[in-house]
This record gives sequence, C-alpha cells and structure tokens, in this order.
Amino acid sequence: MPGDLKDGRIVIVGASLAGLRAAEALREEGFKGSLTVVGDEPHPPYDRPPLSKQVLLGQATAETTGLPMRRDPDAEWRLGVRATGVDPLVKQVLLDDGESLPYDRLLIATGTRARPWPNQDEGALDGVFTLRTREDGAGLAERLAAGPERVLVIGGGFTGSEIASACRELGLAVTVAERGPAPLVGALGGTLSKLAAAMQRNHGVDLRTGVTVTALHGNGSFTGADLSDGSRVDADVCVVALGAIRNVEWLADSGLAAGPRGIACDAGCRAFDMYGIVTDDVFVAGDVSRFPHPLFGYQMLSLEHWGNAVEQAAVAAHNMVSPGPLRRPHLAIPTFWSTQFGLNIKSVGVPTYSDHVVIAQGSLEARRLAMVYGYKGRVTAAVTVDMAKSLDYYRHLIETAAPFPPPPGAQDRALAADIAIPSDVPDPSGLSHGPTVALTGHLPDRRLTVVQPTR
Repeated sequence: MPGDLKDGRIVIVGASLAGLRAAEALREEGFKGSLTVVGDEPHPPYDRPPLSKQVLLGQATAETTGLPMRRDPDAEWRLGVRATGVDPLVKQVLLDDGESLPYDRLLIATGTRARPWPNQDEGALDGVFTLRTREDGAGLAERLAAGPERVLVIGGGFTGSEIASACRELGLAVTVAERGPAPLVGALGGTLSKLAAAMQRNHGVDLRTGVTVTALHGNGSFTGADLSDGSRVDADVCVVALGAIRNVEWLADSGLAAGPRGIACDAGCRAFDMYGIVTDDVFVAGDVSRFPHPLFGYQMLSLEHWGNAVEQAAVAAHNMVSPGPLRRPHLAIPTFWSTQFGLNIKSVGVPTYSDHVVIAQGSLEARRLAMVYGYKGRVTAAVTVDMAKSLDYYRHLIETAAPFPPPPGAQDRALAADIAIPSDVPDPSGLSHGPTVALTGHLPDRRLTVVQPTR
C-alpha cells in the first residue's frame, strides 16, 4: 500500500448504488489514484426500488431507472464482467474474462440477487419471474400490461406485497401465498402484519397464509401451482418473491469471512478474514455487508436498505483514504420505506430487535399510526403508517437509548408499560420471504448513545 492513502489503486467490485456512491465519495475525499469499478451487469448503476413500483405500474420504464451521478468519479468502468475471486496475497481481483486487477485497497459492494424458485425446471417456465434486475422489471411489466387472468405471488415480504399492490392497481386478479401467519410479519411483527393482511384483503387480494407452494405447473408456460393445503391456484403469471441471496460465492477461496448473511466487517467497514482478524485493505458496503451496531446489542446487522447502502458507502470511502485516528464508524440508524395499497409505511431502527410494542399515535382502525418497538426497556425502532413526519422524533429516541414505553413527546396518549404488547416477531425460518433485516450474533447488552457532531 502506498504511503499516501489518497493515491494508489482502488478497485470497487459491484456497480451498485453502494459502489457508485463510494466511487463519488472517494473523489470527494481527495483520492487521486486510479479507480476501477467492476459490475457483472452490462448497465451503469441503476435504482432498484422503482422496479416494484413505478415500472410495474407503467409510470416509468426500466431503462429510465439509472442513478444520477452527483459528480464524475473519473473511474474505469468494467461492466458486463464478473469478478470470480480475490487473491489477498498478491492483491488482485480475478475476472471471468481471464484478466486480473491489482489493487491497493478493495471495496466489495456486490449486493444481492433474487432467490430463485428451488425447482430449476419449474422456475424456467414461461411466465415465472423474479424481480431484482432491470431486465426482470421490464419483462414483468410487459407481462402485466398484457392483462393476465391471474398473478400468483409467492412470498408476502415487502417486494411481494408491493407487486401485489401494483397488480391490484392495474386491475389484475392476484393471489399471494405466504408460509407465515401474515404478510410483512417478518419485518414488522404480529400487530402491524394484521393491518397489512387486512389491507390486502380489502383491496381484493386472494391472500393465502400458513401455506407453501409445493409445485409450479405448465407445459412450457406457467398455468398454475399446488399449495400445501391441497388447493390449486390457476394463474398465467407467477412472481417468486422469496427474498435475496447475498453475492458472496465468488469469495469462497479469498479467506474472507463471507457467508449466507454477507461479509462480516467492523463498524469501520473493514472486512474480517475467516479467523476474525480485521483486514486493512478490504472494505465492504451495502447489502452484502454484515456489521455490528452498538445500539442493537452489538449484533451483526445484514440490511437490504437503500439508505444503508448510501450511508455505508460514504463511511467506507472515507476510511479507505484516512489514517486510523481519522476513521469513523458506520452508526447510521437503519431506515426503510414502502408504498403499497394506498399506504406509506416507513421504518426507523430495527423492528425485529424488540420484545414489545405500543401504538404511540393513531390507531390500527384509522390505518394511520406510529408504532414504537422496545427491547428490554429501551426504544429500538418505530414504524409509521401515513404518519412519516413523526419519524425523526422516534429516531432521536433510538439514538439516545430512551426508555420504553417512550416518554411524553410526539405520542397523542399517555403510555404505560402495562399497555405494551409482545412484538410477536416470528422465527424467519417459518416464513416464505427472507428478512430485509437479519440479526446474527450477540454480545452482552450495554446501553450506549450516539453523540452527534456539533457544527
């Protein structure tokens, strides 16, 4: 590694949201060396959330989802090329075209891919889709615009629920099959998932819970599916929304701590090797990372959040070009949002890191509320439904380890511990959809607060 951290060779693997924002931030931080971005898709970085919303509704095309560049990162873009490995001894990234890229520092931002249907032959039927890439979005939008008789969505997580919402907005019949007791239960817990279930059914969704899809049928083209309760759903389009797989297989021989939950790294985005030793030249950012957060029991968080990718990319870029004493931790509070069935759902914190919840504002009946989550007597998360302006208040409670139930403030009623109810967060293994937030690992509890820098 060169003595000047703002010079040398940096390679970013992953032409993703995190990869693009990190490249921009490196230049903003004064990096003047060579910068190469490798991406396995042929497109420049693009925005994925619109694929399950505006693109399916015909309000935008998949080709218009490109991410705007805040500044030219002056990088060499190697698009349509897959990274196949890392040799940490000679510091090279291996590519599937036979070339290798030397680096002084490496940022891994390879993100995730859609979990496919487990039966490859059934998944290859015409009319069976996943939704992750630009091509996925364009293909599914075209098929929905053609007016299928019925759409089957397998998985009631955020992606599956947004697809179902788009189908109903387009006037299409849709069935959602979810192994768990309700849609979104793995992300929001039992209470809010009941509202999600009611909203789907009120909007005409044929919601099947507590069931799995056992087989997809068709002779070349998808015609229907068998369910574990013995019923059959006849449909001509099927969307498999079973969650995501983190793109780490290419790192199998790298010696890095890469596994199904992502690549383990410290709070400064430095990757761990398989023995738990932190590296100083390999960094991680975005959906593929797995990092500790002191506000959530030092558990290792794996997040599929747009905001986390942006925040973590900035921290990784800063730390790649800064000496040890000037490096900073990634302590951003996770945030997430979804629009479905006419509702705007926003989350801050980690709802699954909870044991109880209270409704601090609004009500389930009004379908406008703020629900606060607590764990062992402190606030850990909040979810609002059509009440997003309250979210900053609850973010402050999380950052300051405020007691649960929350003190007087934004809530419109007095809250006491005896009105809190269990958050009823299920075991993810009992759900069809993968979690957008995964908690793995635990260290003894310690109450910390985030000190915001003064300006």
